[in-house]
Amino acid sequence: MSPPPFIHRRRITYSECTVGNHVYYARYLDLLEEARGEFFRSIGWPLLKLQGEGIAFPVRECRLRYEAPARYDDVVAMELWITELDRLWLKFGFAIRNDRGELLVAGQTDHICASTEEKPKRMPNALLEMLKPYCGTEKKLVPEGGFEPPTRGL
Repeated sequence: MSPPPFIHRRRITYSECTVGNHVYYARYLDLLEEARGEFFRSIGWPLLKLQGEGIAFPVRECRLRYEAPARYDDVVAMELWITELDRLWLKFGFAIRNDRGELLVAGQTDHICASTEEKPKRMPNALLEMLKPYCGTEKKLVPEGGFEPPTRGL
């Protein structure tokens, strides 16, 4: 059985929405960045600590599949789990759901472990060990080529 996902909840702000009252598609990348930052903070490795140790996790690739819109004042839950983990890379699966548990966006972000000078760098053993409990195997491709998140509720 896979470990439970890390969940970060937050309310959608007016500034994230279009005139049509839905989150602008590119803003979901900002939401995911926020959730990844909270994830690292929760395991005792805030991004500033990583940066201070000369470590960064730039995004190499991202895939998002939009299922339904988030709207102003909605409370959303961003679920993160690790789909692949190595000393040189890290892949997150994610699902964003509204407070009714409906899937809004799903996908994956792939990161390389790099120095702050933008060179590949091995992840410290201590960090690797902290990440292992979040590593799951529930990655399934759907026929359209999108990413199917685990069927977990809020």
